Amino acid sequence: MKILIVDDDISSGTAVAEFIEEQLAYSIHLCHNGEEAYNSLKNEDFQMVISDLRMPGISGLDLLKKIKLLPKGDEIEVVIMTGFGDMESSIEALRGGAYDYLLKPVNIEELAILIERVAEKIQLKDENKDLKENIKQTISHVRKEEAERIQYYETTIREITSVGKIGVFSDVMRGVVRMAEQFHEDRSVPVLIEGETGTGKEVVARLVHFGKSSDITKPFISINCSAISPALFESELFGYDEGAFTGARKEGKPGKLELAQRGTLFLDEIGEMPLDMQPKLLRVLQQREMYRVGGSKPIELDVRVIFATNRNLKEMVAEKTFRSDLYYRLNTGRLYIPPLRERKEAILSFSQIFLDQYSKKRNRKFRFISKDAKKIMQDYAWPGNIRELKNTIERATLLYNDLELKPEHLRFLQADDNEFESAEQPIVLGRIVLPDDELRIEQLELEIVRKALKKFDDNKSKTAEYLGITRSALRSRMNKL
Repeated sequence: MKILIVDDDISSGTAVAEFIEEQLAYSIHLCHNGEEAYNSLKNEDFQMVISDLRMPGISGLDLLKKIKLLPKGDEIEVVIMTGFGDMESSIEALRGGAYDYLLKPVNIEELAILIERVAEKIQLKDENKDLKENIKQTISHVRKEEAERIQYYETTIREITSVGKIGVFSDVMRGVVRMAEQFHEDRSVPVLIEGETGTGKEVVARLVHFGKSSDITKPFISINCSAISPALFESELFGYDEGAFTGARKEGKPGKLELAQRGTLFLDEIGEMPLDMQPKLLRVLQQREMYRVGGSKPIELDVRVIFATNRNLKEMVAEKTFRSDLYYRLNTGRLYIPPLRERKEAILSFSQIFLDQYSKKRNRKFRFISKDAKKIMQDYAWPGNIRELKNTIERATLLYNDLELKPEHLRFLQADDNEFESAEQPIVLGRIVLPDDELRIEQLELEIVRKALKKFDDNKSKTAEYLGITRSALRSRMNKL
């Protein structure tokens, strides 16, 4: 990846450029004003631009607008560096197509994590581009509706390796795997997977879908129920016919259920499904058929449906926020994945797998985990479960390069436990005491989001309402977490 740094502060720009080039091993070109940077963008290919906001002549915002007008401008990820006093301009930059912003003075740890996220996004975009080209050649003779469904087949090819490498390090997980393989045999049985966030529910769902088969042509279609607007949920799930509503495609559009024909539909966070949609889904499970929105012709379905939730659906039924008839139908095939803290024997095995994986990816020397580091990892509660463990190892390999993983490489784990926790005083507006050294507003904001999510047991709707922000704004901050 080639990165363009733009900063009229020579010492600041040079420091950022040297860190990225020496520590992250990316190709760097440094410019000290917007005009020079724009000329470089017209003559060379850059995948990422990190620009200061305030510069004489062409400002960071002006440069962003010019970049988006370039022939390949939409393919360039732009990050804006800004001071706290320019937060409104930062928001304007995000609306104008910037990928993210960094507060100055730049925190190198945040910078490194942000660049790695951009690199992964670019890699995925390149892979998707190649995949689309291959699919076009393969399905040129197939009807358009079938072609749209077939595109979903290939989305599982890269992800299916996670099924082959599923970590089974305890008796309880061996039981989960055995039950998943049994559920695989009967496609008519709906499967409900319960477990905390980060326990690997989608990996188990894929295991139910694929079983012991190596056949990857059957589609695995995934929907996150919390990420879809209630107004769009029905058309997203069932599709629609021509003229169903204003703005509908002339030829109509198949929904996720149709795209999953002869395969699996995975509904994640089912507890977030709108109440008015639940009886319609129940009818699909019972009748094995559906109607498109605006359609009059029944469509027979051959779809396995798998559900996942990190919420207690039984309690939601008692609170009348989830339908009891749907709950009892889903509970036919139930799988429960215990949190990582209840299967501590798996922690070190997962840690070694992730350490090998990220050391190879980043060309690091890490091969072993020291005795003291093992103790820290086994004593830690892992509230984020396997996902948090994986991110911890990834962060350690990003920031350090040693033969052995040591306690100092995991210091941030203990810091996270203590930071903001020692003072259990609520935030009272007008009586906030600021620390003496420094306060990074973004870190404080993310900590507040983390606390609010914990307060409402990861319920996104209640958390967003409590914080006075939209669900999409909450998702954006959760991605940073």
